[in-house]
Amino acid sequence: MEHTINVNLKIWRQRGPKEPGAFKTYRVENVSTGSSFLEMLDMLNQQLVDKGEEPVVFDNDCREGICGMCSLYINGHPHGPVQGITTCQLHMRKFNNEDTITIEPWRSAAFPVIRDLMVNRNAFDQIQQAGGYVSFNCGGAQDANSLPISKEVADVAMDSATCIGCGACVAACKNGSAMLFVGAKVSQFALLPQGQVERARRARAMVKKMDELGFGNCTNTGACAAECPKNVPLSNIARLNREFIKAKFAD
Repeated sequence: MEHTINVNLKIWRQRGPKEPGAFKTYRVENVSTGSSFLEMLDMLNQQLVDKGEEPVVFDNDCREGICGMCSLYINGHPHGPVQGITTCQLHMRKFNNEDTITIEPWRSAAFPVIRDLMVNRNAFDQIQQAGGYVSFNCGGAQDANSLPISKEVADVAMDSATCIGCGACVAACKNGSAMLFVGAKVSQFALLPQGQVERARRARAMVKKMDELGFGNCTNTGACAAECPKNVPLSNIARLNREFIKAKFAD
């Protein structure tokens, strides 16, 4: 038997990056506990459209926890109160009837608000472009077993590569640091043979770009790893620091 709840929503509304914003309160009734959080927002927007009001702007794409677009700050937590999932994987059964849910965009100088709950995360793209890749000549792909890699190393590299670039680490950090994101991207290449040639240049370039874009410094509070929907480990920050120091000595 389907169970439904009624919820009150406090949502941040802002028309643009330089416009003042404010919280507005809405009510959504008869929300199925089997629906996702984004489906509940779809219901709200349908109500607003039916009333002739502007719908709430929020980012989303795959709705499968892969793309990292659904970046919402829910009740004081990036992606909501449940660990290890993105906003689109959060279901309404995690809330109670007549709950008041506060929904905000990411709060970071490097992620300006586009409108309402949607922010511009282009800063992450610029960091990736600075060095988050490997260069190689075009041609036939190598056999998968031509470069032997131990399972232990492959597992750690994969743990780093699970980062989806959603920005929850930046939103959770009191300093607005992107060290976990950059650490994950540097680590996934530093651990594998394909990333060795550009290893030093990559660490220098990505850290430099991160600093240029206005992200804060890491003070090891660990909030980033605690709120990461993909459970990217904090050890990536330590590895990033080691890679950067070694790169500076190599200059």
